[in-house]
Amino acid sequence: MAAIGMTRFPDRTDPSSIEDVDAPANMTGDDDRPIDADNPADREDAPMGTTAATTQPDVSSKPAQQWLADAERTDLSALVDTQRYPLHDADDPRLQAEIARVHEDLDREGCAVLRGFLRPDALEQARQEGRDLSAKSYYASRRVNAWFTRDDATLPENDPRRIFMERTSGFVTRDMIPADTVIQQLYVSPAMKRLVAACLDEEEVFEYADPFAGLVQNVLPPGTEQPWHYDTNEYIVTMMTDMPDSGGEFQYCPNIRTPAGENYDGVGAVIRGEDETTPRTLLLRPGDLQLFKGRYSLHRVTRVGGDRERHTAIFAYSQQPGVVGRLERTRQLYGRVSEAHIEAEKRREGRADGLLD
Repeated sequence: MAAIGMTRFPDRTDPSSIEDVDAPANMTGDDDRPIDADNPADREDAPMGTTAATTQPDVSSKPAQQWLADAERTDLSALVDTQRYPLHDADDPRLQAEIARVHEDLDREGCAVLRGFLRPDALEQARQEGRDLSAKSYYASRRVNAWFTRDDATLPENDPRRIFMERTSGFVTRDMIPADTVIQQLYVSPAMKRLVAACLDEEEVFEYADPFAGLVQNVLPPGTEQPWHYDTNEYIVTMMTDMPDSGGEFQYCPNIRTPAGENYDGVGAVIRGEDETTPRTLLLRPGDLQLFKGRYSLHRVTRVGGDRERHTAIFAYSQQPGVVGRLERTRQLYGRVSEAHIEAEKRREGRADGLLD
């Protein structure tokens, strides 16, 4: 991980940075406070309460697998729990309340989740599709620091920019994900885009034009991990579809850096293991839809244990159409590039802020 992002740097953003997104979601209880992953009482689903009924599309004769990804299709009721998240009615009080909660969680924690977003049958379908797709993964391992920059011998040895960690990334790119899969149907849907835009206070969001990125499946086999790092995109949207037997936990440090500065002292203390109080551990359940501010929050996924892989769908959106990833970063992540990447690189501009990555 997305996580899979919402870029606030159109034309200059690297959508291939979605490899950095791996974040399981922030969970909230009845009082909308962040759930403590170490508190067993916080691990139970809170009741949603009762609200006035809203007219729903009839999906009894529309099994999810019979749909194809369609950028004009607004009916997601075969996939999404529309009793809880009535995407077909943007003015529904239940949906508006969830969006308001997401705003509060993002402002406070840099992380928010729409729990139980997928219907159980759609989740099971997505889980099986993810396992089938896993065989198409492209893997790359390298030693990286949190900023993905080269070593600088002029810096002190304990500087966080000189601490390099082993990172293994496995991805199934969008061009390999069939049109009838659950995650493709979600990614292109206008209802999904409206929801993401509303949660992020944007007027509109668009799919990436990148033929490989935009939508990817992140695959972490047993024994792999994603060390401390930042995302290039300000926001990322992800959904775990399969969780490992053990490990694979998401830890993050909300807003540990800002556009005004890197906070090397604080970041270094976390990376070196000297600060064990700032990092937070969050639990993600498969089928939850998660939004995360990964550009300012240092985060990692711990080593995956057991026999089962960790699969996460990463949904990347932009403020305007036409975004394509950087040439070299795309080659590193996916093992290949397209003509779209070559042409986009000729028009590339620099980043809009002054942060290191």
